Amino acid sequence: MYHKEYLKQLERQNELIYLPNKKTDFYNGIYERWEHPVLTRNHIPLHWRYDLNPETNPYFIERLGVNAVFNAGAIELDGKICLVARVEGNDRKSFFAVAESTTGVDNFVFRDKPVILPDIYPNETNVYDMRLTKHEDGWIYGVFCSESRDENSSELSDAIAQAGIARTKDLNTWERLPNLNTKQGFQQRNVCLLPKFVNGKYAFYTRPMDGFIETGSGGGIGYGLVEDICNPVIEKETLTSIRRYHTITEAKNGSGAVPIETERGWLHIAHGVRNTAAGLRYVIYVFVTDLNDPSKVIAEPSGYLIAPLGNERVGDVSNVVFTNGAVAAKDGSVFIYYASSDTRLHVATSHIDRLLDYAFGNPSDPLRSADCVKQRCDLIDRNLEFMRKNPM
Repeated sequence: MYHKEYLKQLERQNELIYLPNKKTDFYNGIYERWEHPVLTRNHIPLHWRYDLNPETNPYFIERLGVNAVFNAGAIELDGKICLVARVEGNDRKSFFAVAESTTGVDNFVFRDKPVILPDIYPNETNVYDMRLTKHEDGWIYGVFCSESRDENSSELSDAIAQAGIARTKDLNTWERLPNLNTKQGFQQRNVCLLPKFVNGKYAFYTRPMDGFIETGSGGGIGYGLVEDICNPVIEKETLTSIRRYHTITEAKNGSGAVPIETERGWLHIAHGVRNTAAGLRYVIYVFVTDLNDPSKVIAEPSGYLIAPLGNERVGDVSNVVFTNGAVAAKDGSVFIYYASSDTRLHVATSHIDRLLDYAFGNPSDPLRSADCVKQRCDLIDRNLEFMRKNPM
């Protein structure tokens, strides 16, 4: 016989999971925000957290707690949108779990068990932030952060980040490949794999870093080619979207969702970081690279696409939005899955046409206040002239 508290909590959880989501009144013409997060810690199945046997858990105590569910890779598979979410336990360790929905905006349900990755690196302590790539070679690749302690440092919190690689056909059974080896970047985070070969090679976007937190000499988002995915080595990284002083990418930037192929180029939904008196502020921004030369940026509108609003600013790491997953549907709809404050996962929806209009139609950052004023006054003058010729 189940504990009465289990039945009560199960009912509450089902109400949460099957709560219909709806668009908010937020408007900028580029995308829509949705009222409810699509995944939170309360979406995690109860039998992942509680011992359901009243004999061994008479007080129905949570045995293995979950602190947060966030940063999810995203893919369309078998008619459903599948998220490989980062689940962080109360013990601070993260693992991956697959949640599925037919709508993409609500009703996400986790599969029976978390993802089991082959354990081939004994020193690996933590894994997180998986990007999912449906590659033309027939595999689905998950590229994620593989973290281990820096054994050469006397500081207990010092760590080393590398890009882990695994592949699957169904998101159930995974084959672990060697970690990505980049010659220029001592550490790597926020790495993603392009879904198509470039000159017969696997194309990666990277983020070379001198340290675990600080980018150091890392100048932005890198790009490099791998000959053999089973021996993934990048000999040379070329910078694409670079960090710039007094911009949203001043402190660091990195790939977000796997780039989306469009007629006008590879559409990137990335993240930028700047430092503030309150700490690091993460936002999401857009740029486009050339279809034939994916290292070449051909459009990069000024400023951010998504920044934390309202309750999104509150959580374990405040004032942060971060994405590592987006899905482009056949009808051109785009689902952008973004986490807020390292705590919960949201969705924003748009369309390829709108995102491309934003990417190519919005001006780039002129990098100086005086030039920003000129840029804005030009818009105002054009609008005043339009209104003069077209009175309401």
